Amino acid sequence: MKIVSWNVNGLRACMGKGFLDYFNEIDADLFCLQETKLQEGQIDLQLEGYHQYWNYAIKKGYSGTAIFSKKEPLSVKYGVGKEETQEEGRVITLEFEDFYLVNVYTPNAQRGLARLDYRMSWEDDFRNYLIELDSIKPVILCGDLNVAHQEIDLKNPKTNTKSAGFTVEERNKMTDLLKVGFIDSFRHFYPEKEGAYTWWSYMRQARDKNVGWRIDYFIVSERLKDHLKDSHIHAHVLGSDHCPVVLELE
Repeated sequence: MKIVSWNVNGLRACMGKGFLDYFNEIDADLFCLQETKLQEGQIDLQLEGYHQYWNYAIKKGYSGTAIFSKKEPLSVKYGVGKEETQEEGRVITLEFEDFYLVNVYTPNAQRGLARLDYRMSWEDDFRNYLIELDSIKPVILCGDLNVAHQEIDLKNPKTNTKSAGFTVEERNKMTDLLKVGFIDSFRHFYPEKEGAYTWWSYMRQARDKNVGWRIDYFIVSERLKDHLKDSHIHAHVLGSDHCPVVLELE
């Protein structure tokens, strides 16, 4: 089974930059999007053989998630049960026979850490939601988690210790999640791999110079460890300031 996750930073813009070429080539069983920046009816996406699930933000041109699945899930849930998180269209959960797939676009702490307190509260609610799901069946979490967990996960850790996405508070929340029975699939396979990033600023030719951050993940329940085949970063795929990440299971 192959699952893809990609923050497309505006699906309509990404469509003009080769999205469908990559989508058709990768032939994923499940394809998850973050930051679709769409309202219902703004795009007519024909994906033969896929069921489509969309979670739109109320605010236009903001946030939003989607999942395209070859197999119809047993159930679909939007959000985590709290109204304020639902308004931004950040979470979709599909239930299958053997696992839950959770697609998330985690809130950014923003410039000056203006939204850090909200982010901390969000993290606690979301972790509790994942723990609840994991008590029923294994969880595969994917998406833009808006945090570089360790220094190896960004190019310039020393100068970013107070930047959104690399604060001690945000990194500790990721550690807390991993401590309760989850695995960072990429680091499971490549614990010491440097220069492996999934997001690059549009400024200063950051992508050409590979001055990036790894903030897009597949996090899985520990009991799925023996089913993990590989975890990839498709940094060669353009179309967004993020690149796709891929999880293969057997």
